[in-house]
Amino acid sequence: MGGGVVDGFVPPPYPYDRLDELRAVTDRFDGGCVDLSVGAPSDPPPPEVVAALSTSNAERGYPASVGSPAYREAALGWLTRRFGIDAGDAALAACVGTKEFVASAPHYLRLRDPSRDTVLYPAVSYPTYAMGAELAGCRAVPVAVDHQWCLDLDSIDPDDAARALCLWVNTPGNPAGGLEDLAAIAQWGRDRGVPVFSDECYIEFTWGADAGASILHHGAQGVMAVHSLSKRSNMAGIRAGFYAGDPDLVGYLSEVRKHAGMMVPAPAQAAAVVALNDDAHVDAQRAVYTSRLNRLRELFSNYDPEMALPGGGLYLWVASPDGDGWALARRVAEEMGALASPGEFYGPSGQGHIRVAAVAPDARIDLLEQRVAARRGDTVRK
Repeated sequence: MGGGVVDGFVPPPYPYDRLDELRAVTDRFDGGCVDLSVGAPSDPPPPEVVAALSTSNAERGYPASVGSPAYREAALGWLTRRFGIDAGDAALAACVGTKEFVASAPHYLRLRDPSRDTVLYPAVSYPTYAMGAELAGCRAVPVAVDHQWCLDLDSIDPDDAARALCLWVNTPGNPAGGLEDLAAIAQWGRDRGVPVFSDECYIEFTWGADAGASILHHGAQGVMAVHSLSKRSNMAGIRAGFYAGDPDLVGYLSEVRKHAGMMVPAPAQAAAVVALNDDAHVDAQRAVYTSRLNRLRELFSNYDPEMALPGGGLYLWVASPDGDGWALARRVAEEMGALASPGEFYGPSGQGHIRVAAVAPDARIDLLEQRVAARRGDTVRK
Protein backbone atom coordinates (compact mmCIF):
# COMPACT_ATOMS: atom_id res chain seq x y z
CA MET A 1 0.00 0.00 0.00
CA GLY A 2 1.26 3.43 -0.82
CA GLY A 3 0.78 6.64 1.05
CA GLY A 4 1.10 10.25 0.10
CA VAL A 5 -0.81 13.44 -0.34
CA VAL A 6 -3.84 13.27 -2.61
CA ASP A 7 -4.74 16.45 -4.46
CA GLY A 8 -2.38 18.45 -2.27
CA PHE A 9 -1.25 21.98 -3.01
CA VAL A 10 1.44 22.17 -5.68
CA PRO A 11 3.15 25.57 -5.80
CA PRO A 12 2.92 27.08 -9.28
CA PRO A 13 6.09 28.32 -10.98
CA TYR A 14 7.18 31.62 -9.50
CA PRO A 15 6.18 34.18 -12.16
CA TYR A 16 9.57 35.78 -12.69
CA ASP A 17 11.30 32.39 -12.98
CA ARG A 18 9.32 31.97 -16.20
CA LEU A 19 11.41 34.73 -17.80
CA ASP A 20 14.60 32.66 -17.97
CA GLU A 21 14.19 31.97 -21.71
CA LEU A 22 13.81 35.66 -22.50
CA ARG A 23 16.69 36.54 -20.20
CA ALA A 24 18.92 34.27 -22.29
CA VAL A 25 17.94 36.34 -25.35
CA THR A 26 18.79 39.63 -23.67
CA ASP A 27 22.08 38.31 -22.30
CA ARG A 28 23.38 38.00 -25.87
CA PHE A 29 23.40 41.78 -26.31
CA ASP A 30 26.61 43.73 -25.86
CA GLY A 31 26.26 45.05 -22.32
CA GLY A 32 23.88 42.25 -21.35
CA CYS A 33 20.33 42.26 -20.11
CA VAL A 34 18.64 45.50 -19.05
CA ASP A 35 16.26 44.11 -16.44
CA LEU A 36 12.97 46.02 -16.25
CA SER A 37 10.95 43.03 -15.05
CA VAL A 38 11.07 43.35 -11.26
CA GLY A 39 10.48 46.47 -9.18
CA ALA A 40 13.67 46.05 -7.16
CA PRO A 41 15.27 49.41 -6.29
CA SER A 42 18.74 50.02 -7.72
CA ASP A 43 19.54 53.29 -5.97
CA PRO A 44 21.22 53.35 -2.54
CA PRO A 45 19.42 54.17 0.69
CA PRO A 46 20.72 57.17 2.64
CA PRO A 47 24.12 56.50 4.24
CA GLU A 48 22.64 57.31 7.64
CA VAL A 49 20.26 54.39 7.24
CA VAL A 50 23.10 52.01 6.40
CA ALA A 51 25.10 53.31 9.35
CA ALA A 52 22.19 52.72 11.71
CA LEU A 53 22.22 49.02 10.81
CA SER A 54 25.67 48.59 12.33
CA THR A 55 25.44 50.98 15.27
CA SER A 56 22.09 50.13 16.89
CA ASN A 57 23.66 47.76 19.44
CA ALA A 58 20.37 45.86 19.24
CA GLU A 59 21.62 42.57 17.83
CA ARG A 60 21.61 40.46 20.96
CA GLY A 61 18.04 40.67 22.15
CA TYR A 62 14.80 39.58 20.55
CA PRO A 63 13.03 42.53 18.90
CA ALA A 64 9.45 43.43 19.72
CA SER A 65 7.13 41.79 17.18
CA VAL A 66 4.89 44.86 17.04
CA GLY A 67 7.91 47.10 16.58
CA SER A 68 9.86 49.13 19.08
CA PRO A 69 8.28 52.29 20.50
CA ALA A 70 10.66 54.33 18.36
CA TYR A 71 9.67 52.38 15.24
CA ARG A 72 5.96 52.85 15.79
CA GLU A 73 6.39 56.51 16.74
CA ALA A 74 8.40 57.15 13.56
CA ALA A 75 5.75 55.43 11.43
CA LEU A 76 2.90 57.41 13.00
CA GLY A 77 4.91 60.61 12.68
CA TRP A 78 5.53 59.92 9.00
CA LEU A 79 1.81 59.37 8.33
CA THR A 80 0.96 62.67 10.01
CA ARG A 81 3.83 64.74 8.64
CA ARG A 82 3.77 63.46 5.08
CA PHE A 83 0.07 62.86 4.46
CA GLY A 84 -1.80 64.80 7.12
CA ILE A 85 -3.28 61.64 8.60
CA ASP A 86 -4.45 61.85 12.18
CA ALA A 87 -3.87 58.26 13.17
CA GLY A 88 -4.87 58.82 16.76
CA ASP A 89 -7.74 56.33 16.57
CA ALA A 90 -5.66 53.74 14.70
CA ALA A 91 -3.35 51.06 16.01
CA LEU A 92 -0.05 50.23 14.32
CA ALA A 93 2.39 47.30 14.26
CA ALA A 94 5.49 46.24 12.36
CA CYS A 95 5.74 43.63 9.61
CA VAL A 96 8.73 42.03 7.90
CA GLY A 97 8.41 44.02 4.72
CA THR A 98 4.87 43.69 3.41
CA LYS A 99 4.92 40.68 1.08
CA GLU A 100 4.89 38.26 4.00
CA PHE A 101 1.99 40.22 5.51
CA VAL A 102 0.00 40.07 2.27
CA ALA A 103 0.66 36.34 1.97
CA SER A 104 -0.11 35.44 5.59
CA ALA A 105 -3.03 37.72 6.53
CA PRO A 106 -5.78 35.56 4.92
CA HIS A 107 -4.64 32.50 6.90
CA TYR A 108 -4.81 34.41 10.18
CA LEU A 109 -8.13 36.03 9.29
CA ARG A 110 -9.68 32.66 8.50
CA LEU A 111 -8.57 31.30 11.87
CA ARG A 112 -10.48 34.19 13.40
CA ASP A 113 -13.64 33.64 11.36
CA PRO A 114 -13.85 30.14 9.81
CA SER A 115 -17.33 30.93 8.49
CA ARG A 116 -15.75 33.09 5.77
CA ASP A 117 -13.50 31.68 3.07
CA THR A 118 -13.06 34.29 0.33
CA VAL A 119 -10.38 36.86 -0.47
CA LEU A 120 -11.37 39.60 -2.92
CA TYR A 121 -8.60 41.33 -4.86
CA PRO A 122 -8.19 43.37 -8.08
CA ALA A 123 -8.33 41.28 -11.26
CA VAL A 124 -5.12 42.96 -12.45
CA SER A 125 -2.77 43.18 -9.50
CA TYR A 126 0.24 42.02 -7.52
CA PRO A 127 0.16 38.18 -7.64
CA THR A 128 0.58 37.69 -3.88
CA TYR A 129 -3.00 38.81 -3.11
CA ALA A 130 -4.32 35.70 -4.87
CA MET A 131 -1.50 33.48 -3.63
CA GLY A 132 -2.14 34.49 -0.01
CA ALA A 133 -5.71 33.25 -0.42
CA GLU A 134 -4.54 29.97 -1.92
CA LEU A 135 -1.99 29.40 0.84
CA ALA A 136 -4.79 29.87 3.38
CA GLY A 137 -7.04 27.36 1.60
CA CYS A 138 -9.41 30.19 0.67
CA ARG A 139 -11.25 31.15 -2.47
CA ALA A 140 -9.28 33.76 -4.41
CA VAL A 141 -11.95 35.83 -6.20
CA PRO A 142 -10.78 38.58 -8.57
CA VAL A 143 -12.74 41.81 -8.74
CA ALA A 144 -13.12 43.33 -12.20
CA VAL A 145 -11.28 46.56 -12.93
CA ASP A 146 -12.51 49.47 -15.02
CA HIS A 147 -10.83 51.26 -17.94
CA GLN A 148 -8.60 53.10 -15.46
CA TRP A 149 -7.52 49.79 -13.91
CA CYS A 150 -9.37 50.54 -10.68
CA LEU A 151 -11.81 48.32 -8.78
CA ASP A 152 -15.35 48.00 -10.12
CA LEU A 153 -17.15 47.54 -6.82
CA ASP A 154 -20.51 47.05 -8.55
CA SER A 155 -19.16 43.88 -10.17
CA ILE A 156 -18.73 42.08 -6.83
CA ASP A 157 -21.25 39.29 -6.39
CA PRO A 158 -23.19 39.77 -3.13
CA ASP A 159 -22.61 36.09 -2.30
CA ASP A 160 -18.84 36.60 -2.60
CA ALA A 161 -19.04 39.70 -0.41
CA ALA A 162 -20.96 37.73 2.23
CA ARG A 163 -18.17 35.14 2.30
CA ALA A 164 -15.29 37.63 2.18
CA LEU A 165 -12.57 37.68 4.81
CA CYS A 166 -11.15 40.83 3.25
CA LEU A 167 -10.96 43.00 0.15
CA TRP A 168 -7.49 43.98 -1.06
CA VAL A 169 -6.94 47.29 -2.81
CA ASN A 170 -3.63 48.65 -4.10
CA THR A 171 -3.17 52.34 -4.76
CA PRO A 172 -1.18 53.59 -6.58
CA GLY A 173 -1.69 50.29 -8.33
CA ASN A 174 0.81 47.70 -9.46
CA PRO A 175 1.06 47.12 -12.41
CA ALA A 176 -1.06 49.81 -14.09
CA GLY A 177 -0.68 52.79 -11.73
CA GLY A 178 -4.37 53.39 -11.10
CA LEU A 179 -5.52 55.65 -8.25
CA GLU A 180 -8.47 54.23 -6.33
CA ASP A 181 -11.47 55.96 -4.75
CA LEU A 182 -10.58 54.94 -1.21
CA ALA A 183 -13.55 56.70 0.39
CA ALA A 184 -15.97 54.62 -1.66
CA ILE A 185 -14.02 51.42 -1.03
CA ALA A 186 -13.87 51.98 2.73
CA GLN A 187 -17.61 52.62 2.82
CA TRP A 188 -18.30 49.51 0.71
CA GLY A 189 -16.41 47.40 3.24
CA ARG A 190 -18.09 48.96 6.27
CA ASP A 191 -21.55 48.52 4.78
CA ARG A 192 -20.90 44.80 4.35
CA GLY A 193 -18.68 44.03 7.32
CA VAL A 194 -15.74 43.22 5.04
CA PRO A 195 -12.32 44.46 6.24
CA VAL A 196 -10.53 46.47 3.56
CA PHE A 197 -6.75 46.05 3.34
CA SER A 198 -5.15 48.90 1.40
CA ASP A 199 -1.65 48.21 0.10
CA GLU A 200 -0.07 51.65 -0.11
CA CYS A 201 3.58 50.80 -0.69
CA TYR A 202 3.82 53.30 -3.60
CA ILE A 203 2.09 56.15 -1.79
CA GLU A 204 5.19 58.40 -1.90
CA PHE A 205 5.24 58.01 -5.69
CA THR A 206 1.83 59.42 -6.53
CA TRP A 207 2.36 61.56 -9.61
CA GLY A 208 0.52 64.82 -10.19
CA ALA A 209 -0.32 65.20 -6.51
CA ASP A 210 1.56 66.71 -3.60
CA ALA A 211 0.59 63.91 -1.25
CA GLY A 212 -0.72 60.41 -1.70
CA ALA A 213 -4.09 59.12 -0.62
CA SER A 214 -4.47 56.62 2.21
CA ILE A 215 -7.51 54.70 3.33
CA LEU A 216 -6.76 56.11 6.80
CA HIS A 217 -7.89 59.50 5.54
CA HIS A 218 -11.38 58.01 5.90
CA GLY A 219 -11.07 56.70 9.45
CA ALA A 220 -9.71 53.48 10.92
CA GLN A 221 -12.88 51.45 11.42
CA GLY A 222 -12.80 48.23 9.42
CA VAL A 223 -9.74 49.17 7.36
CA MET A 224 -6.01 48.56 7.31
CA ALA A 225 -3.28 50.52 5.54
CA VAL A 226 -0.16 48.51 4.68
CA HIS A 227 3.14 50.33 4.16
CA SER A 228 6.68 49.39 3.23
CA LEU A 229 10.07 51.08 3.20
CA SER A 230 11.27 48.91 0.32
CA LYS A 231 10.36 51.39 -2.42
CA ARG A 232 10.17 54.60 -0.37
CA SER A 233 13.73 54.35 0.94
CA ASN A 234 15.37 51.72 -1.30
CA MET A 235 15.37 49.27 1.60
CA ALA A 236 13.92 46.15 -0.03
CA GLY A 237 16.75 44.02 1.37
CA ILE A 238 16.17 45.20 4.94
CA ARG A 239 12.51 44.03 5.09
CA ALA A 240 10.73 46.66 7.13
CA GLY A 241 7.12 47.71 6.93
CA PHE A 242 4.04 48.27 9.07
CA TYR A 243 0.27 48.00 9.07
CA ALA A 244 -2.09 50.50 10.68
CA GLY A 245 -5.82 50.82 11.11
CA ASP A 246 -8.71 49.26 12.99
CA PRO A 247 -7.45 48.65 16.57
CA ASP A 248 -9.37 45.39 16.86
CA LEU A 249 -7.86 44.01 13.65
CA VAL A 250 -4.36 45.24 14.45
CA GLY A 251 -4.61 43.81 17.95
CA TYR A 252 -5.69 40.39 16.70
CA LEU A 253 -3.12 40.17 13.91
CA SER A 254 -0.26 41.43 16.04
CA GLU A 255 -0.99 38.82 18.73
CA VAL A 256 -1.11 35.97 16.20
CA ARG A 257 2.05 37.22 14.50
CA LYS A 258 3.77 37.38 17.88
CA HIS A 259 3.13 33.64 18.34
CA ALA A 260 4.38 32.98 14.79
CA GLY A 261 7.68 34.76 15.51
CA MET A 262 7.15 37.50 12.92
CA MET A 263 9.75 40.09 13.95
CA VAL A 264 11.55 42.83 12.06
CA PRO A 265 15.21 42.44 13.15
CA ALA A 266 16.11 45.11 15.68
CA PRO A 267 18.94 46.64 13.58
CA ALA A 268 16.50 46.89 10.67
CA GLN A 269 14.04 48.66 12.95
CA ALA A 270 16.73 51.15 13.93
CA ALA A 271 17.52 51.81 10.27
CA ALA A 272 13.83 52.22 9.47
CA VAL A 273 13.45 54.87 12.18
CA VAL A 274 16.17 56.92 10.51
CA ALA A 275 14.55 56.49 7.09
CA LEU A 276 11.03 57.33 8.25
CA ASN A 277 12.23 60.51 9.93
CA ASP A 278 13.84 61.83 6.74
CA ASP A 279 11.89 63.06 3.70
CA ALA A 280 14.68 64.67 1.67
CA HIS A 281 15.92 61.39 0.21
CA VAL A 282 12.38 60.49 -0.88
CA ASP A 283 11.92 63.82 -2.64
CA ALA A 284 15.19 63.20 -4.50
CA GLN A 285 14.05 59.68 -5.43
CA ARG A 286 10.75 61.02 -6.75
CA ALA A 287 12.67 63.18 -9.23
CA VAL A 288 14.74 60.18 -10.31
CA TYR A 289 11.70 58.01 -10.96
CA THR A 290 9.90 60.81 -12.79
CA SER A 291 12.86 61.12 -15.15
CA ARG A 292 13.11 57.36 -15.70
CA LEU A 293 9.40 56.95 -16.39
CA ASN A 294 9.54 59.68 -19.02
CA ARG A 295 12.65 58.25 -20.67
CA LEU A 296 11.22 54.75 -20.79
CA ARG A 297 7.89 56.02 -22.05
CA GLU A 298 9.71 57.55 -25.02
CA LEU A 299 11.45 54.24 -25.75
CA PHE A 300 8.37 52.04 -25.38
CA SER A 301 6.06 54.38 -27.31
CA ASN A 302 7.39 52.55 -30.38
CA TYR A 303 5.17 49.67 -29.28
CA ASP A 304 2.28 51.58 -27.71
CA PRO A 305 1.98 55.17 -29.01
CA GLU A 306 -1.10 55.79 -26.84
CA MET A 307 0.58 54.74 -23.59
CA ALA A 308 -0.01 57.16 -20.71
CA LEU A 309 2.17 57.80 -17.71
CA PRO A 310 0.80 56.10 -14.58
CA GLY A 311 -1.17 57.96 -11.93
CA GLY A 312 1.35 56.60 -9.46
CA GLY A 313 3.88 53.85 -8.94
CA LEU A 314 7.07 52.88 -10.73
CA TYR A 315 5.76 51.07 -13.80
CA LEU A 316 4.68 51.61 -17.37
CA TRP A 317 1.74 49.47 -18.50
CA VAL A 318 2.36 48.93 -22.20
CA ALA A 319 -0.33 47.54 -24.50
CA SER A 320 0.75 44.89 -27.01
CA PRO A 321 -0.15 45.80 -30.60
CA ASP A 322 -1.61 42.33 -31.17
CA GLY A 323 -2.99 41.78 -27.66
CA ASP A 324 -0.32 39.20 -26.74
CA GLY A 325 1.83 40.29 -23.79
CA TRP A 326 4.25 37.38 -24.11
CA ALA A 327 4.80 38.20 -27.80
CA LEU A 328 5.56 41.83 -26.93
CA ALA A 329 7.92 40.78 -24.12
CA ARG A 330 9.79 38.65 -26.67
CA ARG A 331 9.97 41.53 -29.15
CA VAL A 332 11.36 43.81 -26.44
CA ALA A 333 13.95 41.17 -25.55
CA GLU A 334 14.97 40.61 -29.16
CA GLU A 335 14.94 44.24 -30.29
CA MET A 336 16.14 46.10 -27.18
CA GLY A 337 17.84 43.52 -24.99
CA ALA A 338 15.41 44.46 -22.21
CA LEU A 339 13.46 42.14 -19.94
CA ALA A 340 9.86 43.12 -19.19
CA SER A 341 7.09 41.23 -17.41
CA PRO A 342 4.14 39.88 -19.42
CA GLY A 343 0.88 41.26 -18.07
CA GLU A 344 -0.39 37.72 -17.51
CA PHE A 345 1.71 37.67 -14.33
CA TYR A 346 -0.82 40.11 -12.83
CA GLY A 347 -3.94 38.19 -13.82
CA PRO A 348 -5.57 36.91 -17.03
CA SER A 349 -7.12 40.33 -17.64
CA GLY A 350 -3.62 41.76 -18.05
CA GLN A 351 -2.46 39.37 -20.75
CA GLY A 352 -2.58 42.02 -23.49
CA HIS A 353 0.12 44.15 -21.80
CA ILE A 354 3.63 44.14 -20.44
CA ARG A 355 4.86 45.85 -17.29
CA VAL A 356 8.05 47.90 -17.47
CA ALA A 357 9.72 48.80 -14.15
CA ALA A 358 11.44 52.19 -14.06
CA VAL A 359 13.99 51.05 -11.51
CA ALA A 360 17.07 50.30 -13.62
CA PRO A 361 20.05 52.63 -13.08
CA ASP A 362 20.22 55.57 -15.45
CA ALA A 363 23.31 54.11 -17.11
CA ARG A 364 21.28 51.04 -18.12
CA ILE A 365 18.57 53.25 -19.60
CA ASP A 366 21.33 55.11 -21.46
CA LEU A 367 22.29 51.74 -22.94
CA LEU A 368 18.71 51.10 -24.05
CA GLU A 369 18.56 54.49 -25.74
CA GLN A 370 21.79 53.71 -27.59
CA ARG A 371 20.43 50.35 -28.77
CA VAL A 372 17.18 51.87 -29.98
CA ALA A 373 19.03 54.68 -31.78
CA ALA A 374 21.34 52.17 -33.45
CA ARG A 375 18.39 50.02 -34.54
CA ARG A 376 16.62 53.00 -36.04
CA GLY A 377 19.81 53.87 -37.91
CA ASP A 378 20.07 50.33 -39.27
CA THR A 379 16.47 50.51 -40.46
CA VAL A 380 17.14 53.76 -42.33
CA ARG A 381 20.26 52.34 -44.02
CA LYS A 382 18.34 49.28 -45.20
